[in-house]
Amino acid sequence: MEEQKYLSIHELDVKNIVGTHDVEADIPSNLPFRKWLFSWLFDTHIPGNYQLCLDKWISLLIVVNLFVLLFEHVPAVFEPNEAWFHNFDIFSVIVFTVEYLLRLYVAPEDPEFAAKKNSRTAYVFSPFAIIDFLAVGPFYLQFLGIPLDLRALRFLRLLRILKLFRVIIPAYHDFKKANEGRTLRQRIHALVFPGQFGGHLQELFDAFIALCVLLSVFAVIMESVQSVSYILNIEFVILDAVMVGIFTIEYVMRLYSCVEEPGFKGAVSGRFKQATSSSTFIDFLAILPFFLEGFLHHVLDLRFLRVFRLTRLLKLTRGNDATKTLVKVISREWPIISASAFIMILLVIMTASLGFLFEHEAQPDKFENIPQTIYWAVITLASIGYGDLSPVTALGRSMTVVMAFAGIGIFAIPAAILASAFSDELVKEREVLKADLYEIMKDGKISHTELDFIRAEAKRLHLSEEEVSALVRQIQQELEREASFADMPIHQIAAKPDLAVEHYKSLLSTIRQLGMLMEPAEFERLRGSSQRLTPEELALWQQIRG
Repeated sequence: MEEQKYLSIHELDVKNIVGTHDVEADIPSNLPFRKWLFSWLFDTHIPGNYQLCLDKWISLLIVVNLFVLLFEHVPAVFEPNEAWFHNFDIFSVIVFTVEYLLRLYVAPEDPEFAAKKNSRTAYVFSPFAIIDFLAVGPFYLQFLGIPLDLRALRFLRLLRILKLFRVIIPAYHDFKKANEGRTLRQRIHALVFPGQFGGHLQELFDAFIALCVLLSVFAVIMESVQSVSYILNIEFVILDAVMVGIFTIEYVMRLYSCVEEPGFKGAVSGRFKQATSSSTFIDFLAILPFFLEGFLHHVLDLRFLRVFRLTRLLKLTRGNDATKTLVKVISREWPIISASAFIMILLVIMTASLGFLFEHEAQPDKFENIPQTIYWAVITLASIGYGDLSPVTALGRSMTVVMAFAGIGIFAIPAAILASAFSDELVKEREVLKADLYEIMKDGKISHTELDFIRAEAKRLHLSEEEVSALVRQIQQELEREASFADMPIHQIAAKPDLAVEHYKSLLSTIRQLGMLMEPAEFERLRGSSQRLTPEELALWQQIRG
């Protein structure tokens, strides 16, 4: 078993925890130019160089090329903008050519080809180099006047998408190495669920699904524009079918591998629990309209279901903890929110009734009945006032003035409650993180597992470098104070006022941490059943906890 490695609390790198640690590439400036160029642009083993940045921008250019190639098949889009398409193709070819020539030039420095007799020849005939050449070759063949069928030219340009394998294949090799000896289900689980075995390939998978979601939602929005839908109708249908296929495969992979997740054990019960979870149910809603419309279109007109494809946007909430925090806040503050909602409903009905009473005779077509007047009451109390309904009588206008002032306060209550509760929840979670940090750091050393936990929590709570640094420094000071108090009898601490104040603050901090970590319901049950605390002790406990 591999020995666990530890860091001292004084070696804790706060910048590395919050992800702001800028690693400077350690590349000597006196290297030969070719080796220096390879080190900065293409060496994957030197942190802080431009290799990742270069791969990212090249990958983005490849994806844009794919969409440009698709739009070239639409005459209504291509013909008016033919010059722009041509210029973009020239720009892409220049970038890809420069990349190809640079890789060819530095091939003798690449460990993959350096040991070969002729490293550049070995590079030219390597799979990646052949793909790079095919990405630009058709353009130069056409530029030299060699006749090429337009369909063949477009197919060869489509091969540019294969350049993405330069990013995917290394991630796949790392993924394969990390999951060596594991079952197929465990590998699928590592791919679709974040964890220690997923690596960079799991991040690429999440990014791919997020890109598909955004593209699908954008297509749904543009499909509602009649002029665009008329031109790209077939493309929209094909794109939706492809996206549904991708989302369906992801949905099946999640259900199949979810039994590897803690809390989802059981071939049937675990998968049922996963299928009924909020995130997986959203995945189901993302594909449901397509299949319903496909199988039941001859029975019912289900075109209205197409708008529900916008629920795919909710798939992006899987990687965002803000929605979880909001749901937790609403659940906690629901009694207050429901009370304010009741007051709002009561006020709306009362004002609608009075508005009908005052305005019905003057405007029978607009204030026809109380249900129709409810609309006027809501937009008036919410301070929207569209102007399509407005009172004309003196009593109606006077009541509208009172309603406008009352609405400012009544309708602002839920928003104020949510904002305050959301802020309190973040503060509470940060206090819990502080308590966890205290438990982790109190022995003076931190394991890499504990460091990963701190890094994940700091990222989830969006803590800045200054906040984490202040938190760590505060805990370090508390640990130092406790160490100094541990061996001192209480009468010696009491004899020194400054030391006594620090000891008192330390005890209060310990009590607060105890309150954060304890289950409040269990505490109240034990306290009430055994009468362990006097009223004064209980009042002091509640005051310290706030």
